[in-house]
Amino acid sequence: MIDIRGIDHVALRVADLDEAVARWSVQFGLTPGVVDGGHAYLRCGYEPYSVELIPGEPGHDHTGFELRRGCELEHAAAHLDTQGIAYELREDSLHLADLDGNRIELVPFRPREDADLRPDIARHGAGLPGYRPRKLGHVNFLTGRIHEQAHFYTSVLGMKLSDWLGDGGVWFHVNSDHHVMALVDMGYPHFHHCAFDMVDWGMLRVAFDHLAQHGRWLGWGPVRHGIAQNMCGYVRITEEPMFVELYCDMEQLQSDHQPRHWPDDRHSSNTWGPLPPRSYFRFDEEAIRYERESLETQGHVLPPPPMEVPR
Repeated sequence: MIDIRGIDHVALRVADLDEAVARWSVQFGLTPGVVDGGHAYLRCGYEPYSVELIPGEPGHDHTGFELRRGCELEHAAAHLDTQGIAYELREDSLHLADLDGNRIELVPFRPREDADLRPDIARHGAGLPGYRPRKLGHVNFLTGRIHEQAHFYTSVLGMKLSDWLGDGGVWFHVNSDHHVMALVDMGYPHFHHCAFDMVDWGMLRVAFDHLAQHGRWLGWGPVRHGIAQNMCGYVRITEEPMFVELYCDMEQLQSDHQPRHWPDDRHSSNTWGPLPPRSYFRFDEEAIRYERESLETQGHVLPPPPMEVPR
C-alpha cells in the first residue's frame, strides 16, 4: 500500500520564468531558491521547496506528494503494479497520472538536510520574508468523473476520505489536516487551486490587502467553510489559469475520523453567506472579465462557457 505523508510541492508551467519567479515571490511571499535545469524552486519556510516553476504552456504540470518514512519507492511501485497503473521512475521519484491525466510525482521521505528538527519559529538566519505562507496545504481539481477519481485516490494512492458534499465534492486527508486534496464535479477536468496556510485571520487580512495593491482580487471570499471549517479567500491567477486559496484555521481530524456526508447547500460551503459566483468554476476570458468587473454581483448573468472548456 502507498502511504503518503503530505503534499510536497505543486509544479506550474509558466510563460516567462523570470517574471513568474518575481511575481510569486513578491505577491505571495515565497522565497526564491535555486534555478536548476531551467526549473525554479520557491519555498514557504525551511522546506526544500513548495512551488516549482517550469517554462511552458501556462498551467498545472504536476503535484508532488511525499511518502511516509518506511514507505520506499519500490513499495509504492509494487503497489502501482498490482493496480495496473502505469508509472515512470525518474530522478529518484515516481511519475504517474490520475484518471483525468493530472500528473503526480511521488517523492521519497525527505529527512531534514541540516538535521535541525526545530519548528520554523525556533530557527533563524535563513533570510525569510516577514510576509509569507506557513506551508503549502492542499490542491483542488475539477473533474467529470468524481466517483472513479475518488476510488483512484483512495485505492491507488492510499488517501483517506474526509467528507462528501452531496455527490458533487469529495475531500481527502493523509494526516491530521482535513484535506490534502479535493475534487469537485463540474463535468470537465481542470486544476482549480493550490492553497497556502496563512496562520490566522490577521495574516489573511495583510495578505489580501497586499495582493489588492498588486491588482489581484478575490473570486470568492472571504469564506468560512462548513466542510473543513477553514476561513479563506480565493485569489484569481490569470497568468496560470487557476486560483490560489489563502486560508487559516483548518479543521484537524482525529485518527479515527469517519467520513461525513454533508448536504449540498449554502451552509455546508460557506457558513457566512454567499455561494461562489459561476465564474469561480471557469477560466475563460469572459468569466474572468465578469469577475474582474463584478458584473455578476451587479445582476448580469454570465453567458455560457465556450464549447471547449480550457484545461
